[in-house]
Amino acid sequence: MSHPRRKPIAARWQARAPVFAALGDQTRLQLVAKLSNGEPHSISQLTSGSRLTRQAITKHLHVLEKVGVVRCVRSGRQTLFEFDPQPIAEVREYLESVSKQWDEALARLKKFVED
Repeated sequence: MSHPRRKPIAARWQARAPVFAALGDQTRLQLVAKLSNGEPHSISQLTSGSRLTRQAITKHLHVLEKVGVVRCVRSGRQTLFEFDPQPIAEVREYLESVSKQWDEALARLKKFVED
């Protein structure tokens, strides 16, 4: 019987699909890169050097926030955004798991062909 608090493995991996979708956009990837230095950034800082409007950047940040990659923090009257690496770590774990499965399958195929 499974532990009542733990989701089945497939459900846990399926829950990460929105992270892949959110990171599938070049602008959002660039925002994550800017935020990954560990410091919170304002909309103005994130808009700097971009041809996108503040509203467009905000829309992308909300997509990233929805999947947990970015979180919003208030500092006085200013809203800052910061990177949360946990969802990326979970996606990385998933990719490593899939990679391991493929490596094992290819090793079995190689053994079968060579025997």
